[in-house]
Amino acid sequence: MDYYLYIKALHIIFITTWFAGLFYIVRLFIYFKESEEKPKNVSDILIPQYKLMIKRLWLIITWPSAILATIFAIWMLILMPSYLQMGWMKLKLIFVVFLFIYHFICHKMYKQTQEGKLKMSSIGLRIWNEVATIILFACVFLVVLKDSFSWVYGVVGILVISILLMLGVKWYKSLRKKNNWEDTSK
Repeated sequence: MDYYLYIKALHIIFITTWFAGLFYIVRLFIYFKESEEKPKNVSDILIPQYKLMIKRLWLIITWPSAILATIFAIWMLILMPSYLQMGWMKLKLIFVVFLFIYHFICHKMYKQTQEGKLKMSSIGLRIWNEVATIILFACVFLVVLKDSFSWVYGVVGILVISILLMLGVKWYKSLRKKNNWEDTSK
């Protein structure tokens, strides 16, 4: 069992890189989507570049990180099966299921970009990007606070964070419109 902490460290490292990939991939989806609306001479340059960046991030960082994080998680649970009896772990695993659903929906969007047409709107993608944040918050709080975690406060906290994130997206959209920001790099 001396190596359990090494497995846990590797799990945390790959969870971190997985989330980094998920956060950045949706940002690239937003740039891709907004480049579709640019003049043809600009979009002809940007779209192939974003497709390449999206492909590399998705296939070289995000998918391998998801697989390795899962392998190390399963390995930890094999070494510590008692975790599966704990309420916080059961709830965390529900959020992990949501994370995989999120990942597979992002994979569908990845395929759409590679085919040249992303269906979700720019504002929809901005909201979608916050879903991973909510899952991350939930998982971290569950793991850190474990059984001392008050379920009522936790649920209310996640709802408040979700509402604040959505309001932030709406505020950013109105700010962009007000300042007439056309360049997505701002």
